Amino acid sequence: MQVIVGILLFITALILIVTVLLQESKQNGMSAVSGAAETFFGKNKAKGLEAKLALITKICAIAFVVLAIINLFLN
Repeated sequence: MQVIVGILLFITALILIVTVLLQESKQNGMSAVSGAAETFFGKNKAKGLEAKLALITKICAIAFVVLAIINLFLN
């Protein structure tokens, strides 16, 4: 049982790393200085791929914490 939980921990950690790295930064950075602030259409981009990545990240983070607690009690 401990091996299965360890494998699931490893898989969720990899998925978490990939989804966090694929997400775009929320900072405007230099675009605010140059006047290239986000438009209405830029704000609605969160409904697409960004929203899916954020949801996957949240689910994997919860699964990771639960699996880590389970792994702690199995030791």
